[in-house]
Amino acid sequence: MSRQAPWNRALLRAPLDWWEERDAFFKDGVLALVLALLAFVPTLSNIGGQIGDLPERPASVLSVGLVLAQTLPLAARRRWPAGCLAVVAGAFAVYQALGFATTFGSLGLYLALYSAGAHQVRVRRGLASVVSAGYAVLALVLDRLGSPQGIADYLAFYLTLAAFWLVGSTVRIRRVEEAQRRRLAAEVATAAERARIARELHDVVTHHVTAMVVQADAAQFVLTSAPEKAGEGLAAVSDTGRRALTELRYLLGVSEATGESASADLARAERAPTLGRLGDLVEQARRSGQPVEFNEQGERRAQSVDVGLAAYRVVQEALTNAMKYAAGQLTRVVVRHGEDRIEIEVTTDGPTASWASAPAVREPGPGGGRGLAGLRARVRMVDGELEAGPRPEGGFGVRASIPSKPVQE
Repeated sequence: MSRQAPWNRALLRAPLDWWEERDAFFKDGVLALVLALLAFVPTLSNIGGQIGDLPERPASVLSVGLVLAQTLPLAARRRWPAGCLAVVAGAFAVYQALGFATTFGSLGLYLALYSAGAHQVRVRRGLASVVSAGYAVLALVLDRLGSPQGIADYLAFYLTLAAFWLVGSTVRIRRVEEAQRRRLAAEVATAAERARIARELHDVVTHHVTAMVVQADAAQFVLTSAPEKAGEGLAAVSDTGRRALTELRYLLGVSEATGESASADLARAERAPTLGRLGDLVEQARRSGQPVEFNEQGERRAQSVDVGLAAYRVVQEALTNAMKYAAGQLTRVVVRHGEDRIEIEVTTDGPTASWASAPAVREPGPGGGRGLAGLRARVRMVDGELEAGPRPEGGFGVRASIPSKPVQE
């Protein structure tokens, strides 16, 4: 029995999927046809709209035509709601004035009013005024033809018709508000993605270009005195450039092709910036002539993409600033892997005055900030904290505390 259940659900689901794939005109056409057929079912003749209570006339070819005119135009109720309402309401008014028997097809007027309220975009007030004026004329005609109903009856029927219009208008308002919310959400997501890509570009380009400049300057300095060291420096420049191109290729190429988060794509790259590649950052800084001491404490665990990338960028930005503002000064990188948090501390020796131009206190710009200011925003996104500034004993320090989010294997 349990084996047959999925098969039965699939059989039931197939028609529903087919129906959902049809366009609105097809669906409304089926609705109009069904309503037209039900209008000629005798058992449903007592269900419908009626006003006037005029003496009943026998059915005729004209009555059949008027019933069809109240139902079949509903096929265009979403495509041309005003025209649909005009035809259906006109047929209903003539049908009532001639005194034909009530049919199920008269419900088409209610559907036409709802559709006009929900789908009519232009001249909504004008359409409502025309329909109201037409109803007033119908009431006067019915009264002249001897209808026993009074003003209260006509008013009650008018309020019923207005209720269907208002229900449709409410649906339309909610649909417009939902579309606006989705548009705003898409704009916010786009802005956030642009800011994220800008931060990635800054981190990648600034770090690697800074390293390349330092390496190239060092190679030029020893070009005549120690050609072999100059060759090592140029090789380091080439290696740094390749690393930059690798990260940029995944950052720009994949983001442009898929529109997905740059952080998620970088994690799939061969040279993905993660905690496990901090040694590469340190080695690159050393090859650029920056003395770096690296100390990793605790058991390193595989972290989520955002946490691993944030920790990597903290060390990368600190080393970049060290090479820019304190070249040749000893830099210490300490990473502590705790149970709940990852603590990162990067300190660089040197006089405090040499860090006067460091970007530690700059405010983020419209694009989300650059350098340490942008790094603070990145760390806050993973519920972490970052402090950066000159040290009392001289030099500069960057400290970050990031919640640990190990990947569940």
